[in-house]
Amino acid sequence: MIGAATSSRGKVLKSGRNSYVTVVVVSATHYGRYSGVMEIHMCNGRSGIITMELPHWTDIVKTAKFKELAPYDPDWYYIRAASMARKIYLRGGLGVGAFQRIYGGSQRNGSRPPHFCKSSGAIARHILQQLQNMNIVDFDSKGGRKITSSGQRDLDQVAGRIVAVVAQ
Repeated sequence: MIGAATSSRGKVLKSGRNSYVTVVVVSATHYGRYSGVMEIHMCNGRSGIITMELPHWTDIVKTAKFKELAPYDPDWYYIRAASMARKIYLRGGLGVGAFQRIYGGSQRNGSRPPHFCKSSGAIARHILQQLQNMNIVDFDSKGGRKITSSGQRDLDQVAGRIVAVVAQ
């Protein structure tokens, strides 16, 4: 290699006299939150990268005590699991309590003022246990969960698929 230069989109390598090869380094931090979550959700169970078993209670459970109904989307559990995996990838050390605060919201109290309310801890705990069984996350020594090397690899593969789809 004669020279190398970097750009915000990737690394441009000069390998010959006038030939350039662009190498794009992709990780799960590069894609937006919705595209990554939906891609993980869409390839769930089909590609063999990430497979998760849907619990039998997902159609009747509320996601928080301040909600009135269960989610309308039948695949909400997969989307929540993908979102949690991405959040652990970006910032490790998150546990059940942190996810209760992240997915919490405003509880309406009628004529009284609204207040913040946490989301369901059982759902967060169940998803974290499933992600741990799939070897995507593991316990952190400082508390909470952290991403494993195989989980990081799987999420980076999904990110690479997103870049490939966007490039076409």
